[in-house]
Amino acid sequence: MADTLYLSLWYPNLRLAGLGDKLVAVLGEFGAQGGEKRVYAATTWPIDWNESPVFQRIYGHGERGAEPRRAVEEALELLHEDYAYEFQIGWSLWELETEDRAADPSLRFPKGDLAQDDNLNAGALQLSRLSHDDNIEGRWVKQSRLVRVTGYGPLFDEGAYEQEGHIRIDFGSDGAFLLEETELNPTAARHVEENVRQLVEIAGAVEKASGATARLLWSELGESLAQRLAARLGAVN
Repeated sequence: MADTLYLSLWYPNLRLAGLGDKLVAVLGEFGAQGGEKRVYAATTWPIDWNESPVFQRIYGHGERGAEPRRAVEEALELLHEDYAYEFQIGWSLWELETEDRAADPSLRFPKGDLAQDDNLNAGALQLSRLSHDDNIEGRWVKQSRLVRVTGYGPLFDEGAYEQEGHIRIDFGSDGAFLLEETELNPTAARHVEENVRQLVEIAGAVEKASGATARLLWSELGESLAQRLAARLGAVN
């Protein structure tokens, strides 16, 4: 069953005034890691997720998008300790395009420790060695999904940053990293390998660029991506 995948980042002694620079650093890495260089949309949420946004602007895709610093500055003009600041930016992964299965719209639009990076890489490399017949009808294409990058004020949603990070990245469905509905022939395995490697690389890049001292890759259902990948391998070997 598909799950939602998140990456949380924490910073030592982070003051609210320094949140903007961290957000700019994180958003800036997507252009170098298979994503867009410009921000698609920005939203400012007060108090908690049940409230209506006090600021929202959709810039658009591609060249219509906003430079990360501009988008962050506009959203953080309303700087409050009980606000959260959400930015959407494009990030591309391999997906199988078939006649009878339309791509999941959530991939395009809108809890395991990252010490497991090595396990994810090892699993992806093992996938590339599978030797099933390549008999899937369809073609592999790079599809863009909107990733959500959220910076938390310390009092937003009763201090949710303690559990979810000063900055949280919502990657959407983890289906592209497991392909549980697709036979793992060599072509599929190769694309899963690249998707997983891209996930590990963006996690390391945003941590380094923003100066995070702790990070956590986790899922909405609490299941480890590394463990699910290992189980997926066991099912086909």
